[in-house]
Amino acid sequence: MKPLYRSNQVFIHPSNGSFTGSALLKLLSKLAHHRSCPRAQSLASAQLAVEAHRQTPHHSPVTMIRFILLQNRQGKTRLAKYYIPLEDSEKHKLEYEVHRLVVNRDPKFTNFVEFRTHKVIYRRYAGLFFSLCVDITDNELAYLESIHLFVEILDHFFSNVCELDLVFNFHKVYLILDEFILAGELQETSKKAIIERMGELEKQD
Repeated sequence: MKPLYRSNQVFIHPSNGSFTGSALLKLLSKLAHHRSCPRAQSLASAQLAVEAHRQTPHHSPVTMIRFILLQNRQGKTRLAKYYIPLEDSEKHKLEYEVHRLVVNRDPKFTNFVEFRTHKVIYRRYAGLFFSLCVDITDNELAYLESIHLFVEILDHFFSNVCELDLVFNFHKVYLILDEFILAGELQETSKKAIIERMGELEKQD
């Protein structure tokens, strides 16, 4: 590979790791203002922008699922998993508010709605409501598909799942959920991988 630029017998090579951090930025800045070689000036300017961007810390917002609820039309909570610390009284209050929110919502509206400083994404299957509370900036459609995938996994595992399966096999439902979501983040999106993992756990029992 040829050097990018030669000036006063000084070579700058793309694979040369001698200049890093602030030293590299200073050198690139000098070359960017070097008028004797327009090509070197252009290349150095581009590389300077890349290096400045790379060395600038970028803090992406933390997004996560705050809790997931499975509730029937009567308000009975069949599954509740919280990924944030909450008092029991606050959990009961949340479950009551979320149930009122999704049950009384007109079906012609969308399946996501603002809830306090976050938003609830839900889907109804027969008499059960699957609700996720996520950050306000999260992708609603991605979580709608995640809910559907979770239901498909339950349906496959229990062979045509119904509410009674969730009641009498709640420990297995939580195992499936833990394979699917971990610490508020989607861990596995492969239906086949989750089913195989649950099959291995079943054999151990």
